[in-house]
Amino acid sequence: MKILHLADLHIGKRVNEISMLTEQRHILQQILTIVQQEQPQAAMLAGDIYDKTMPAAEAVQLCDWFLTRLSALVPAVLIIPGNHDSAERLAFAAGLLQEQGVYIAQPFAGQVQRVELADEFGPVDFYLLPFLKPAIVRRAFTQPETEAPPELADYNEAVGLVMQQVNAQLRPRPVRNILLAHQLITGATVCDSDELAIGGMDNVDVSWFADFDYVALGHLHSAQQVRPKQPAMRYCGSPLKYSFSEAQQKKSLTMLEIDGDGQVQLQTLPLKPLHDLREIKGTFASLTAPDFLAAQDCADYLHITLTDEHDIPDAVLRLRQYYPNLMKLDYDNQRTRANQRLTLSAAAAVGLIESGPFKLFSDFYEQQNNQRLDAEQEKFLQQLIEEIWDSIQE
Repeated sequence: MKILHLADLHIGKRVNEISMLTEQRHILQQILTIVQQEQPQAAMLAGDIYDKTMPAAEAVQLCDWFLTRLSALVPAVLIIPGNHDSAERLAFAAGLLQEQGVYIAQPFAGQVQRVELADEFGPVDFYLLPFLKPAIVRRAFTQPETEAPPELADYNEAVGLVMQQVNAQLRPRPVRNILLAHQLITGATVCDSDELAIGGMDNVDVSWFADFDYVALGHLHSAQQVRPKQPAMRYCGSPLKYSFSEAQQKKSLTMLEIDGDGQVQLQTLPLKPLHDLREIKGTFASLTAPDFLAAQDCADYLHITLTDEHDIPDAVLRLRQYYPNLMKLDYDNQRTRANQRLTLSAAAAVGLIESGPFKLFSDFYEQQNNQRLDAEQEKFLQQLIEEIWDSIQE
């Protein structure tokens, strides 16, 4: 069976306050053209279909346009919500759409939806795992009011509880099992545009997914295999660049073929944006020289770094005469480098971020009280951090 793997469309996204809808329509049309050529039997969309839980009307219209055409080209379309989506809104009319071969995961209520498809080798089971966080799993697994909700310290325990249930239901060969998931797998490479929980609380261990033939992951915008020894577990990445931290990436879509033994062959097909998102650097004079301009696609979305020793008056306005989609401007010169030396070093800053709020507060408490948090206090602190993070995300 040939299957398309997409994720992180972020329809309706704005980058530096510039709407990406035109760019998104262009790239979605390109995806449709590739699908028409490749003729997969199924398409998987692994979350973050929209950029906001309440998308604008224009974003909804674009999504409708894309899914209508995709479902006309592919017999089965399988969709899960990501952390940017509203699971309830995304699943609107899911029952009706299922009759058209479009399967949208319902908001998680304790069971993971399974969709059975088939090819010449037999059944292929697709499990639709929506984006999960501990609060969602606690609510779903809380029984009568007399029973306390399960104690889940972090995302790993929450996803693990659900996956234990799923793994127990997997059917053996000749059935092949594929999972759609939108989570951060421990060890994966992240970039600035990937919105993660504070202190890495949302890391999920790769072992929970080890029994599947392929795991179609969404959430991270960099296309990557999760582990070198597990090539059938992959983030396909976003189809467009949504941050200058992605400027050096080459975007693609992932096409896979799974044979009767569950062996997966992957193919990445390049995507070309309408306008690239790039970074350029130099003096004002060099970046506006006729020869340099002639070699540029000046309509690209740009982060420009000027190396002039003195600030250029009205630099943004003047540069936009040549580069109309200038998004970001800064300087790299003796003055800015001197200012950087007065701030916290990059390594120290990364160390603080990676230590996370739990360790930062624990260390502060110990310094103030000359004793460490006890087990009950640690449990309370971890739950409080999670609740605060959940409220920020909503």
